[in-house]
Formats: sequence, C-alpha cells, structure tokens
Amino acid sequence: MKPLLKPAGYLQRILITSCLLLTFSIVQANQVDIVNVKAHQSNDKTWSFAVTLKHADAGWDHYANEWQVLAPDNKILATRTLYHPHVNEQPFTRNTSGVKIPTEIKMVYIIAKDTVHGLSKKVVSVNLETNKVSPITLEELRKMRK
Repeated sequence: MKPLLKPAGYLQRILITSCLLLTFSIVQANQVDIVNVKAHQSNDKTWSFAVTLKHADAGWDHYANEWQVLAPDNKILATRTLYHPHVNEQPFTRNTSGVKIPTEIKMVYIIAKDTVHGLSKKVVSVNLETNKVSPITLEELRKMRK
C-alpha cells in the first residue's frame, strides 16, 4: 500500500523550490522593461527620444523613476526624470527633446531605473542612422566599454 502523503523531505524540497521560483519571478518582474524607443533628429540637428517603459509600479515606494540616453563612452547625453508612479498606466511613453549628440556618434544606449532596484539589467541600443532598436543586457554594455 502506498502512503497518502509524501515524505517530509520531499514536501520541504517542493516548498523551497516554489519559494525560490516565486522570489526569482518577483525580482525579474520588478526590473524596468524598455518596450520601445523612437529617435528623431530635428532640423536644428538635436534629437528627440520617445521611450516606452513597462514596470510593475507599486506606488511611491517603488516605481520607474528615470531613463537616460548614453553615448558609447558612457557619457550621459540626456536624462528623463519620472516624478511619479504610473500604477494604472502601463506601459507608458515619455519624451525628451533637444538632445545634442555629436555627429560622429551613430549608436546610443537607453537605460532605465526604478526607486528600489536602481539600474535595470535590460538596456537597448539605438542605431541613429537606421533607428533600429536592439535589446542588450547591462553586462554586455559594460563589457563593450572596457
């Protein structure tokens, strides 16, 4: 006859595995996702960026609070501060304009952050000649700069 309950060690392993998976899911879900970026050069040769973010904003204690446009040498070209949570507006798009980018720069990087985790591990590159947006990781970006 088979026992109705599994041994205690088996149940503990299931519980620990479930907790670890849940924790990993929560951490990943709280990273800011850059959903889309549109770059446009104006007649005055400055650039505008429309960046769409998605984040599990939970209120004033935890929300996506900034995105930046970075040059290949890590210089910050523009910062867009987000002054409040967007709990009921996901994903959301915010713009910045008047960004001066030297003509020799053909690629920029968009990085976002939130009030709890800081910089997201997800970054996008934007080819200014083709407007092609490609996802990369923060680790890949750091390696490229070494």
